[in-house]
Amino acid sequence: MDEGQDRPGSRLTRPLWIALGLFFVALGFIGALLPLMPTTIFLILAAGCFARSSPRLETWLLTHKRFGPTLVAWREEGAIPRKAKIFACSGIAFGYAVFWWTARPTIAVDLIVALVMAACAAFILSRPAPRARP
Repeated sequence: MDEGQDRPGSRLTRPLWIALGLFFVALGFIGALLPLMPTTIFLILAAGCFARSSPRLETWLLTHKRFGPTLVAWREEGAIPRKAKIFACSGIAFGYAVFWWTARPTIAVDLIVALVMAACAAFILSRPAPRARP
C-alpha cells in the first residue's frame, strides 16, 4: 500500500478520533481554568487522537503557544517540567485533603485512596525534567 493511501478502516474511524480529540481538548481547556481538574493529560490524549486522524490538528496542538512545549517534551522525552510537577503534586495533596475532610472514609478506604494518590505522585516525580532546547 502506498503511504498516500488511507489505511483500512481509517475513513470510518477518522471522524471518531477527531471527535474524541476535540472532546479531550475541551476537557483540557476546562482543566486550565479549574484548579482541581487536570489539563495536560487530556491534551496528551488529544494529541494521540489527532495523530491517528488529523495531522493539521495535531500540529496545531503541538505548536500551541501555551501547551505545545509541554506536549512535545512529554512525547519526545517522557518529561514533565518542574513547575508542572509542583502543581500536579499540590493538586493531588489538596484533592486528598478535600476527600478526607468531606468523605470521612474508613481506615481501609483512606489507605487505598492515599496509596493510589501517592503512586500517582511518585510516577509524576519520577519523570525527568525536559532538556533545554536551543
